Amino acid sequence: MEKQDTPLTGEALIKEVCRRIRVARSYWDAHNNAACRGERDRALALYNTLSKEEKEQIPQVLRVWLRYRSEKYFGAHRTPPKSVRKSK
Repeated sequence: MEKQDTPLTGEALIKEVCRRIRVARSYWDAHNNAACRGERDRALALYNTLSKEEKEQIPQVLRVWLRYRSEKYFGAHRTPPKSVRKSK
């Protein structure tokens, strides 16, 4: 996937936030927690750059999942993921 030179703004940014939340939810449904965590973090970083009016354009179901439900499982109060140990 190509790295974009210009940051997204306006409608394109809102669309990208929605896409990333949906991808994170699909990883969540597939029980792929590591991928879900990474995608959720990217979505949350983009979501936090939106203005209040832009945040209201994101469907409520996606906003709720991003802010509340996923926070329950991936919040700062949870134990961070461990690195994978190699057996000898």
